[in-house]
Amino acid sequence: MVGQSAARKAAGLIVRMIKDGQIAGRALLIVGEPGSGKTAVAMGISKSIGDDTPFISISASEVFSVDLSKPEALTQAFRKAIGVRIKEETEVLAGEVVQIEIDRPQSGAGPRVGKLTLKTTDMEAIYDTGNKMTESLIKERIVAGDIIQIDKATGKISKIGRSIARSKDYDALGPQDKLVACPSGEIQSRVETVNTISLHDIDVINSRSHGYLAVFSGDTGEIKSEVREQIDKKVVEWREENKAQIIPGVLFVDEVHIPFPNFVESPHGVPLDLLDRCLIIRTSNYNEHEIREILKIRASDELVEMDDDSINDLVQIALETSMRYCMQLISTSDILRQRRKGEKVTVDDVKKAWSLFIDVKRCKKEMEKHEDWFIK
Repeated sequence: MVGQSAARKAAGLIVRMIKDGQIAGRALLIVGEPGSGKTAVAMGISKSIGDDTPFISISASEVFSVDLSKPEALTQAFRKAIGVRIKEETEVLAGEVVQIEIDRPQSGAGPRVGKLTLKTTDMEAIYDTGNKMTESLIKERIVAGDIIQIDKATGKISKIGRSIARSKDYDALGPQDKLVACPSGEIQSRVETVNTISLHDIDVINSRSHGYLAVFSGDTGEIKSEVREQIDKKVVEWREENKAQIIPGVLFVDEVHIPFPNFVESPHGVPLDLLDRCLIIRTSNYNEHEIREILKIRASDELVEMDDDSINDLVQIALETSMRYCMQLISTSDILRQRRKGEKVTVDDVKKAWSLFIDVKRCKKEMEKHEDWFIK
């Protein structure tokens, strides 16, 4: 990020409080002029809190829906931002594949069964495989020398890698294949697995009217409060039994003033009682040096080569108009550069793009100049 040192320091304190679990249930409001980097600060917070903490981003306009009421839409968004880390123990078979024997029917049709020989450094065992397990072995392309793990409850086969003992054998290994040591101890063992899921996903799965398929389609609809109450009680039981851990996340609502059209004259367009309950971070306008750095970064991201004069011209335009307008001029100027088959974007390209596409201030002047032509 460029500039906004005070806002970044405040955001750093918020990130530390989020990681320590000291800010649960509180509201943070990021205010500032248009184009001053409010969303960039929020995205910086999302990248800093880590992958374990849920971060949900929505726009305030998403609250308005024909299918969902506003309280239901907000409730679903809040429950998406609350994660539940569930711990469970499963029995697995882990070892190196010594041999696979598959008995195929002579007719070619019908179930296929076989035998699977697994070994560790301490023992070796032979298992009979049914049709489903045999099909999974063929699908995963399991061969002798692979280190695999089989979940006994679900029958899921996970290929961990290739045995180091087979590394001397001639074999074409891809970049995704890795050499691992043969496991030691018992073939059958109990492994603790940790899965993280949001409260909203649990709501959808347990909703009889939609079921788990709604998790993939996104069409959840209204969820009854009774379902949520039962799920909350169950999650509390899991937490007391040390089977689950609740992870409070972050819900970021962009353009939060949109749902409050009756509070246009209020500070920041939100009710005063809501504003009084928020921690407020203020962003300031960028200076000339910061604008130049941001435009250079944006041009580099869009793979646009610009000379120094064109960058300086864009900086002056940004000071008179807005940063967003200048960022849009970068791509349009590059198209003009391609048409004349030049190597870099020049001042002439920027000026031509400026003349073709007007900014908000010039648009407003045109509207005021021809206001008699429009319906009042």
